[in-house]
Amino acid sequence: MSTKKEPQKNKKSGGFTDEEKAAMKARARELKAEAEEREGEEAALEAIAKMKDPDRGIAKRLHDVIKSCGLSAKTWYGMPAYANRDGKIVCYFRDRLKFKERYAMFGFNDSANLDEGAMWPVAYALPELTSKDEARIAALVKKAVGENA
Repeated sequence: MSTKKEPQKNKKSGGFTDEEKAAMKARARELKAEAEEREGEEAALEAIAKMKDPDRGIAKRLHDVIKSCGLSAKTWYGMPAYANRDGKIVCYFRDRLKFKERYAMFGFNDSANLDEGAMWPVAYALPELTSKDEARIAALVKKAVGENA
């Protein structure tokens, strides 16, 4: 008598085992997630392309910095936004023309792990973006997703 469990065949069709079906469903979910990620990236890049300079240049550089921190791009209310592995928006960029403001803004959503005391900043004015700012933003994004910066 063998102690090894044999794969169960589908009794109705005589086709795939339950394990094979589960694997195919898992692969379909993976393919769907990959397609959604590609679509999100394209949508974010399209939103950035529609911006006017200097915000477009700032947004392109921010995009690279944030993506290097492991977040995936998508849009959120028409703005480029970046999500964690659970798909929750962690941060976003808003160009100055979106609401006719005098500066562009980089902000964090409530899923960002930036809580510090009874009050902490969640948005930053970005009239320009220096390499020092890029490093600070990278550190904040890493902290927001729970990595040591």
